[in-house]
Amino acid sequence: MLATTHASTLIGLDSHPVQVEVDIARGLPAFDLVGLAEVAVRESRTRVRAAMEQAGYLFPLRRVTVNLAPADVKKAGTGFDLAIAIATLAAAGDCPSAGLDGWLMLGELSLTGSVRPVRGILPQVLAARDRGMRGAIVPLENGAEAAVVEGIEVRGAETLRGVCEFLCGREELPLIERTRVVDLATGDALEVLDLLDVRGQSHAKRALEIAAAGGHNVLVLWRETHPLRTGPHPGARPLI
Repeated sequence: MLATTHASTLIGLDSHPVQVEVDIARGLPAFDLVGLAEVAVRESRTRVRAAMEQAGYLFPLRRVTVNLAPADVKKAGTGFDLAIAIATLAAAGDCPSAGLDGWLMLGELSLTGSVRPVRGILPQVLAARDRGMRGAIVPLENGAEAAVVEGIEVRGAETLRGVCEFLCGREELPLIERTRVVDLATGDALEVLDLLDVRGQSHAKRALEIAAAGGHNVLVLWRETHPLRTGPHPGARPLI
């Protein structure tokens, strides 16, 4: 039987969709993974097998083939574990394959069957929203990050069994909503931007903090670069 789930991989800051196809066929027991996967992805075979057994499922004693498509895109990281495990359960008949379409699944599995957080959730959920996907199932610890993206349903997963039970319609996964800051005087929601949300750029953030504390002026330049040019674009202009 064949089942397909949806995942994605990051190349730089760009998210590329990946279809996780699992086929269970007759033959000597084997667990093969193909599709230009790096070492961390290939090691998912061990994590997925152990997580399924700890969650109370029997790993198929047949020939299991996992294909990460498209095969010419390099796959990296441990975020494919959840999608591979759910596709394997669907192919084995333990999870309905009809309910998998439209869900992006990201997360690393521990040997106990719990879902661990992964990096790069935000751009991957954002790309899934732009592709018109229904929702994203992400590790519960990544829920707040994923919920920043509006227009897509975000569910937080703690265990592999919890995800399977949700897809079977027997349990609910927590629906993660975007955190909003409320004005205590009016009760209106406030859109707040914080420097804590900016990764890196420590010197620039420090300069902005000093300027804000001392009430100093700040001039921020928008540097537009050309693919063949290392310096600022002639059209660079001040933002502030």
